[in-house]
Amino acid sequence: MNSYLNKTRPPVYCPGCTHEKITTGLDKAFGRLNLLPDKTVIVTDIGCSGLFDTFFNVHALHGVHGRALTYASGLKLVDPELTVIVTMGDGGLGIGGAHVLASCRRNLDITLIILNNFNFGMTGGQYSATTPTDAIVGSQFLNQAEIPLDICDIAQSAGATYIDRCSGLDADLPEKIANAVKHKGFSIIETLGMCTGRYTKKNKLTPKVLDQMIGDLPEKNGIIEKNQRPEYGERYRALAKGMDIFPEPVTIEKKIDIQNYQRQEVVILGSAGMRIVTAGDIVCYAGLCAGMNVSMKNDYNITVLRGQSVSEILISPEKIGYTGIESPTVVLALSDEGVQRRKKIFSTLKPDTFVLKEKSVAIPETPAKIIEIDFKALKIKKQDWALASLGVIANKGKAINKEMLTTALKARFNEKVFLIAMETIEKMT
Repeated sequence: MNSYLNKTRPPVYCPGCTHEKITTGLDKAFGRLNLLPDKTVIVTDIGCSGLFDTFFNVHALHGVHGRALTYASGLKLVDPELTVIVTMGDGGLGIGGAHVLASCRRNLDITLIILNNFNFGMTGGQYSATTPTDAIVGSQFLNQAEIPLDICDIAQSAGATYIDRCSGLDADLPEKIANAVKHKGFSIIETLGMCTGRYTKKNKLTPKVLDQMIGDLPEKNGIIEKNQRPEYGERYRALAKGMDIFPEPVTIEKKIDIQNYQRQEVVILGSAGMRIVTAGDIVCYAGLCAGMNVSMKNDYNITVLRGQSVSEILISPEKIGYTGIESPTVVLALSDEGVQRRKKIFSTLKPDTFVLKEKSVAIPETPAKIIEIDFKALKIKKQDWALASLGVIANKGKAINKEMLTTALKARFNEKVFLIAMETIEKMT
């Protein structure tokens, strides 16, 4: 093709904007590479650089500010035969910096063209991550409080395998873009340009000044030898090829037939280290062994070894839609922290709700039936209180029975752990 430009949608940049030169340079690069339009994608960011996808007769994807590389990565991984080009301004660079770093680290075969015109030109000329400290911009003094980043140096330290930097007015721009696209891996071209609609109205910036800026910056003109490594997509597929055998999903078969089973809502209130989640897991296994539908919600701190630990389990013969606890049938109050986390439920409990309370735990007033157990006196370790409590409710037929609990423990644990768990359970008979 002589040109890939969309004649029905010509470029509409401000007069003198460097973006127009980059548009024509990209078009010439496509022609030199003789790319297939249906195998070429331009992914664009927000801002003036986000107009690029409308100017070419190739596939296009226009995304959210700073996120263009995430879409491009997905496209390239799904179809490795695609040539994927991303255009991003310095605004999108700052907003999506983490995605740029991730792309450098991965080395996926994508070409990123950064159109650096030193400001947010679309929204009023505010400072960006690359604005010089001494520039006059639409965000008053803020750029004076920061230093501009050198994305090429950052990209090199992050692992990019091909980096180039030039003026967007460089006569060799088509060749530079073509070389970057041909590179097998993640390529970055930073083009420095003029935003005549905003930036150059208050700042002296000419083609000569751009060339001087390029000369003052560390030279970047191609392959970064120390970062060379396999392209991410090829490496990923090679590694995944050896992972074609996956563990079988855990299945719990119905082994117990229970007639007229009614929906049960079990709340276990404990603290970190008390194996509350494991106890909730066992209750779920017990329900599954009886052919029931189950759900479990857990509540614990991000500091998993400190604070409350709460497990809420539903067991129902019908399908479960809403997984929230509406009317608890069993409450196990095993620590003050857990009780405080759900203290409001106690006043709403029904008289027939079964509440098991450890002797040392204080609970709010409640109309429910309360059974108090001194696990310490029974010489049961604190981390086993939840398991022992399951033995109590199983013996009394509350939510689960002995057969359900025993079957669940066998399904959940290996033989050694099962026998140890049964020793704790038998102390509660």
